[in-house]
Amino acid sequence: MDIHMSDIMLHIDENLNSKEQTILESQMRDLTGVVGLGYHGTQPHLMIVEYDLDATTPKNLLHAVNNFGLHAELVGFL
Repeated sequence: MDIHMSDIMLHIDENLNSKEQTILESQMRDLTGVVGLGYHGTQPHLMIVEYDLDATTPKNLLHAVNNFGLHAELVGFL
């Protein structure tokens, strides 16, 4: 079975501490289609999400972050 993967970058408006980042990572990893994620090394407000194109969309991932009570914008596709 082929997985069609892509990446997006989300800008999280809030300044999350390490614990909050870990919680958000856990919530995001539970979403259908999320394959992997992490934060940009020097800019921790940027989250990179790797996802299965056949299972979810950038819009769904952005809405999920917003539904977790955070404010975020889609910065771009990688």
